[in-house]
Amino acid sequence: MYTEFYGLQELPFALTPDPRFIYFTPSHKEVMANLHYGIENGKGLIVVTGEVGTGKTTILRWMLERLDRTVLVAYVFNPRLTVPEFYQYFTTLLDVREWETKSELLIQLGKTLESRHSRGLRTVLIVDEAQGLSPYVLEEIRLLSNFESNSAKQLQIVLTGQPELREVLNKPELRQLKQRVALRGQIRPLPNVEETEKYIFARLLVAGAERTDIFSPGAIDFIFRCSEGIPRQINNLCDNALLTGYAAGEPTIGRAIIEEVAETFDMLPRSDRGRQMGEEREAPARIFSAAGRAELWNAGTGYAATPQSNTAAAASPLAMREEAEHRTEPHAPDASGAEEVGTAFRHSGLTGE
Repeated sequence: MYTEFYGLQELPFALTPDPRFIYFTPSHKEVMANLHYGIENGKGLIVVTGEVGTGKTTILRWMLERLDRTVLVAYVFNPRLTVPEFYQYFTTLLDVREWETKSELLIQLGKTLESRHSRGLRTVLIVDEAQGLSPYVLEEIRLLSNFESNSAKQLQIVLTGQPELREVLNKPELRQLKQRVALRGQIRPLPNVEETEKYIFARLLVAGAERTDIFSPGAIDFIFRCSEGIPRQINNLCDNALLTGYAAGEPTIGRAIIEEVAETFDMLPRSDRGRQMGEEREAPARIFSAAGRAELWNAGTGYAATPQSNTAAAASPLAMREEAEHRTEPHAPDASGAEEVGTAFRHSGLTGE
């Protein structure tokens, strides 16, 4: 495809949560610090939230690849489970198999957790997309947090999900679970164009790019506006822009290509929707007439406004220069009342500058 054309060894903006391409923003670092501290010190229940596409699954997989082999992890990525299905899946991942009833399950699970904890080992349950868990499964997870010693939890539980997870935990029937949350973290979108540029460059370098100026500054600026800083949206825009640029034989991706892709995927910024690509937006219309602007201008110079003077002001050289937008502002004297209004009006830029 376009990899050879742009000097890449692999696709840099795939939508899969590949940990090799992780980019640590300040919020990613904060979340990772919470996970490390909470699991290592046996804090129990940790909740991580973030908007769709901000990299929650990627950071989990990055962490899983780097956990010590002494940490046993049960990773649940599909929350649409009944209580029996949840326990069957969970215990299979922990290799707890000799049970038929729930009481036997809890006895065997308790023995496993106690044995591991006494040897200084950590056992972790991670549930991704946890906002989709039923209240019944969430209540069972709360009860699992009761496996503990006098000083630490024997089972570390990590719930990650979309912002709706916070609403779920705020439900009155789940207040006991909410009170068990020891640590919370939130993954936020990239905050500005500069971070977006660093994110794009970082992924290009991981993909073996021979150069990092494949995207022009104008393209990156528009990518940030369209994506609102959400990494998955950035990936989608960049991947399709590279494909479009390759088809057009463009060695550099400019803003026009990003506009085309954003239009196709309905990702144009709200302020740009409804316009044709490349169409310039008209300047806002002035809300005061020339006479009104001249009257407000004169209010700051001590000029006494009268019906006759309004007409004169509109036709005065000052008003005419203002309309031509070549006026040089005089220094207004210190004033109060109407004079302050005139001074503020001049400095607001509404006089035609």
